[in-house]
Amino acid sequence: MKKVVTASAVVFALALSTFLLSALANTQEQSTPTAMAQDQSAPPQANPADPADSKTFTGKIVKSGDKLVLSDATEKKVYQLDDQIKAKEFLNKNVKVTGNLDGSTSTIHVSSIDPV
Repeated sequence: MKKVVTASAVVFALALSTFLLSALANTQEQSTPTAMAQDQSAPPQANPADPADSKTFTGKIVKSGDKLVLSDATEKKVYQLDDQIKAKEFLNKNVKVTGNLDGSTSTIHVSSIDPV
């Protein structure tokens, strides 16, 4: 009887250890960088500087407070410019700004600025 109980305990221990090792291997497999990257996939977002979405805006670059903006007298709109360095060389000049407009902030993500 002792031999049957001992043999059953050994078989049970082997089965349990095999199960635990298998579960551990699956857990490690799922936490690899590749698996984590697949789980954390996010929908692609539009690139604000995507040339396919670029538009052209015309107006005069003027100072508004401590920032340079594009003032479009025809449309009676003022646009913020995300590239203050490019805009600086055209201060008080009529220009054509090419870029993408963020309508929620009225900011043009500038691709280029050219004199008119």
